[in-house]
Amino acid sequence: MMPQQKTGLLKTVFFIIFALAVIVIIANPPNDLDEMQQYYDQLYQQTRSNDIYFPPSPYTLEQAHIDKVYVDKSSQILYLLQDSKAVKSYHIALGDAPKGRKQQEGDERTPEGEYILDYKNENSIAYRSIHISYPNNTDITNAEARGVSPGGDIMIHGQMNGYGHLAGVIQKRNWTDGCMAVTNAEMDEIMSAVKVGTPIEIVW
Repeated sequence: MMPQQKTGLLKTVFFIIFALAVIVIIANPPNDLDEMQQYYDQLYQQTRSNDIYFPPSPYTLEQAHIDKVYVDKSSQILYLLQDSKAVKSYHIALGDAPKGRKQQEGDERTPEGEYILDYKNENSIAYRSIHISYPNNTDITNAEARGVSPGGDIMIHGQMNGYGHLAGVIQKRNWTDGCMAVTNAEMDEIMSAVKVGTPIEIVW
């Protein structure tokens, strides 16, 4: 066999091994929270459609003072920011019809725009939650012009009560009615790090 043929064969074998490794990672997500974060980061790199990038913050989540939450719906990533630097990011599940801004009650869309995280709820139907100040005046005006209700009760929340142990499976698909869902452990981190009154920006 010629040297050039050997080189081509080795490249082909390497590509096949690499492709199989990627398939294994996607098909067998880990259960440990740190490993799950790595899995979602890998998934994010494979599926992102925007060129959004935040440089990493020098602070840990415990040291940081989160001054903004930024959500990229197209890649299903929620960022906790300080000084426009990413302290931590989380994979989120959205509603069944995630693309496009929320227009009315029941459309299962997540709002897009700038809002405020205006209160926390420790007694919701899901494991802990933070409320997003949707609808704002513009949302209400647009809905009234269309003769519909704008809807409301949009939250960042954990898993539905009693189903937290299934998050590794549930979070693989969009399942909310327009809210943003994370695992219960991740929700604990967000609740501790994010203060009421923090702005949130949501984009596609």
